[in-house]
Amino acid sequence: EAVIIDAEVNCLRISEVVQKAQEIKPDIIALTGKSPFFHLSRQTAAALKQVNPHIPVVIGGPHITIMEKKAFFPEFDYGFVGECEDTWPEFLNRLEKGREISDIKGIIYRRKGEIVYTGQHMYQRELDKLPFPARHLLPMDKYFLGTLQGRKNFTSIQSIRGCPWQCIFCASAALNTTSIGMRSAELVVQEMKHVVDVYGINHFMFVDDVLTLYPKHITEICDRITALNLKVTFEGSTRSNLITEDLVIKMKKAGLTRLSFGLETVDTEMRKTMKKKIPLEHYTKANEILGKHDVEALNSVMLGLPGETPETIRKTLNFLKNDRHVKQ
Repeated sequence: EAVIIDAEVNCLRISEVVQKAQEIKPDIIALTGKSPFFHLSRQTAAALKQVNPHIPVVIGGPHITIMEKKAFFPEFDYGFVGECEDTWPEFLNRLEKGREISDIKGIIYRRKGEIVYTGQHMYQRELDKLPFPARHLLPMDKYFLGTLQGRKNFTSIQSIRGCPWQCIFCASAALNTTSIGMRSAELVVQEMKHVVDVYGINHFMFVDDVLTLYPKHITEICDRITALNLKVTFEGSTRSNLITEDLVIKMKKAGLTRLSFGLETVDTEMRKTMKKKIPLEHYTKANEILGKHDVEALNSVMLGLPGETPETIRKTLNFLKNDRHVKQ
């Protein structure tokens, strides 16, 4: 049996998380940690251990995937490197039966005081084998997202996992993001319909790195949404050179309200350094297409990149200010 405590959406302090965990009386506790807030994961693990040092605490997520043993602090009993849809169930089965786990790839643990890493495992890319997320374990009525149409109750969804490019600011090598996996359009739309029917949620945030990576794929998703007459809206991220007016028209009809492009900077030399190979005119064109069809365009930027100066920052801000198609 599984229980999820979402401390952020419920505004819980670490002490309250520990109290709730103790009330559940778990056999094992799993935490996730991204780099900016990994210290909170560590503090939570330490607080849990202080109350009950015998409950195994597991840490997963992108930070330990990148740092591996360097992030395996004493507060953690096991660490999971990479994706673990396959390894986590096997790990739990072995742990329950007291069996050896050394041959399960992607796990960090201690053996007689020494830190052991079982090595990198194969990443899951047959995404249709995975079940729908266990949304019934979450307070789905509490997740809201700001849009130009107001705050919307929303959920995340994934149709493609991975991105084939290797911008230098991305940890693509450590996270194996250049390996691409794709769910069938049929299953994606089935999941959307399930969310609408069961939770009454109509807005979806696609967490795909590149939503329009395969135009035929997103087109089929849109066609299926339209055929079912699903009254949904959705948004996501893509590259500015991977949209066309015809595609935007198709997506808008299915419910598209917002697309985000990774502009990062407009400085030519910095773009070369980070291997951002898309010419700037593609952003202006993409913003123009979205503006024409009343779809919000977001252009995300990164300030403080290596080589950044006040002048390069001004260049980027001036582009955003003066491109009339960019939503402010």
